[in-house]
Amino acid sequence: MRVSVLASGSTGNTSLIETPQHKVLMDAGLSGKKIASLLADVEVDIKEIDMVFLSHDHSDHSKGLGVLMRRYPQIAAFSNSGTWSYLTESQKIGQIPVEQINVIEPGQTKTFGDLDVTAFATSHDAAEPQYYVFTSGGKRMAFLTDTGYVSSKVKDVISDADAYMMEFNYDDMMLRNGPYSWNLKQRILSDVGHLSNEDAAMALLDVVSSKTKRIYMAHRSQHNNTAKLAYDAAKQILINGDAPLPSDVQLIMTDADKPTNLEQI
Repeated sequence: MRVSVLASGSTGNTSLIETPQHKVLMDAGLSGKKIASLLADVEVDIKEIDMVFLSHDHSDHSKGLGVLMRRYPQIAAFSNSGTWSYLTESQKIGQIPVEQINVIEPGQTKTFGDLDVTAFATSHDAAEPQYYVFTSGGKRMAFLTDTGYVSSKVKDVISDADAYMMEFNYDDMMLRNGPYSWNLKQRILSDVGHLSNEDAAMALLDVVSSKTKRIYMAHRSQHNNTAKLAYDAAKQILINGDAPLPSDVQLIMTDADKPTNLEQI
């Protein structure tokens, strides 16, 4: 299994998971043209994508999905029934080809040849948010952003993974002292908002293991965080703390419009 976080941030999110049998997108929160360009940067043709797994309906995760489904009929798109109901009724991403809609509910694991995908519910102010663990060739990668907190149930699902993409959305003091309205600050700080740097690192402390080789630090706010603050928080809590991580673990910063290397997990 090879993975690249193609783009991550408030302007749009999408990642690539590649196995010998599949090329899969996790979210499609940019234009179809931009997603194709990001894939080309890691030498993958968008016509090779055969599945997309959608986390929730917010536009920075979903806005390109309708275009991809209409333009590339080979794509099977997956999310839960609550998210599909909202997207089809609102037509937020346009007319969606019914034959390409597939359902995976929280708590379900589905197998697609050499790839197993497990969905789990998260806490965010969307219709029915969920994220996924992708397993192939004995390796597991867990994706988790856009959640106000990480429950013990979620920790059970994502524990002991070989790699994580985890939300490091904001620095607490930058958010509190920043330009956002108090209502928006309260939303971000709430149980249906986002994870702070410290929240993310503390959640990881409970789930990482000696198997964990990569932690992709994702969904960083442009206004309420910096790469250095996120990295320093993760290092302080994980690397210098009691996390049972191998000495060669990598903390990888993701970018809003530049993909990480397509690397084997």
